[in-house]
Amino acid sequence: MISLSSARARAGEPSPGSSRRAANASSLREHWPEYLSEAAELGAFMLSAGAVTTLFEYPDSPVHQAIGDPFVRRTTIGIAMGLTALALIFSPLGKRSGAHMNPAVTLAFLRLGKVKPWDAFFYIVAQFIGGVGGVLVAAFFIGQALAHPSVNYVATVPGPAGEWVAFVAEFIMAFFLMLVVLLVSNTPGLARWTGVFAGCLVAIFITFEAPFSGMSMNPARTFASAAVASLWVGLWIYFTAPVLAMQLAAELYVRLKRVVYCAKLNHHNAARCIFNCGFSRLLDQESK
Repeated sequence: MISLSSARARAGEPSPGSSRRAANASSLREHWPEYLSEAAELGAFMLSAGAVTTLFEYPDSPVHQAIGDPFVRRTTIGIAMGLTALALIFSPLGKRSGAHMNPAVTLAFLRLGKVKPWDAFFYIVAQFIGGVGGVLVAAFFIGQALAHPSVNYVATVPGPAGEWVAFVAEFIMAFFLMLVVLLVSNTPGLARWTGVFAGCLVAIFITFEAPFSGMSMNPARTFASAAVASLWVGLWIYFTAPVLAMQLAAELYVRLKRVVYCAKLNHHNAARCIFNCGFSRLLDQESK
């Protein structure tokens, strides 16, 4: 009996396995600048998180000693990290890749049909590699201060209220963030400000939610700190809550019958787009 693969080979048709490998190689060869940008963005975010948190929370830091109120310190950290997210979204790297910096965001856009499967796979791999790289670079330059228990490689772990409170908090934040990103990025006249909305939410969440879960919303961000610190407490929370919440936000958005034009958070620029893009339609509406 002639196998199906043999029949395809005789007919000159590629096998499913060879087609997948070809698509894999093609995506990596053509879109590696976007993947590299994703890695660099989350790496830079983690480097900034390490530096800012050490500055404000390391007991021997002059800034920590000058600001005695934990809420004021956390608010300032939140503003700094919100500005970091904003800067990365509007940076040349963010313009190129779309500035997901988060596997949960990429998976939500995959579910919405805006990201191709192989691009989603390589985006997520890049995000994890970039996150770990950023923490390692921070550890190299900051040294033992980053390992101090008050900083602890900026690890995100459940707060005193417990794991389920942390799960609920992460779920609510991630759901709200994704829903806001979808609503703003697909609204003519508002889309260009998506990065500002995202940065403000990061600042607000760090300020008010960090005591409950450390404020992650990002599996790669949490894994990066956990891997370097060897601290795996509650890891399941940060791998499930953000992904489930953003999938739910995407589903709700679809059921509202709203249009999704693209997967970029910053699209008002000349950088190429590798996604299933319909952004030109939004621009047409903005020009009317």
